[in-house]
Amino acid sequence: MGIKSFTGKRAEPEKPAEVPISVKDYMTSDLVTFRENENIMDVMEKLIKHGISGGCVVNERHELLGIISEGDCMKQISDSRYYNMPMTDLTAGKRMNCKVETIDGNMNVLDAAKKFIELKFRRFPIVENGKLIGQISQRDVLKAALLLKGQNWH
Repeated sequence: MGIKSFTGKRAEPEKPAEVPISVKDYMTSDLVTFRENENIMDVMEKLIKHGISGGCVVNERHELLGIISEGDCMKQISDSRYYNMPMTDLTAGKRMNCKVETIDGNMNVLDAAKKFIELKFRRFPIVENGKLIGQISQRDVLKAALLLKGQNWH
């Protein structure tokens, strides 16, 4: 007669919960945006008020037209002073960068880090079905990396 074990059935080891890893999971969707006809002085005021270094310029259908940054505003200040031109009639549309690089919301957030390094940008808009749905910044990627530590980063 064999000896019976009373230890019972072993429980399966718990798998760590899957942590979301797509850009969409870490992007900011509550964005401060600008309009093409918005005065450059109002743009600067919004940048300062919201503590941001730039933002997306969109139309009334929320389609991305460009990005305007502190640097674009600084260039305008410099040009206005140099050419002795008033800034009151200048708009975001005249100063925005229209060549905007976007990121796919389904991209792995850690692959996005590589894109930040390669292109030296501070932020990438995320567009879906032609509409701006969010933006991811370098800081968002850092936050994601902290949440993902100990996970498989592939």
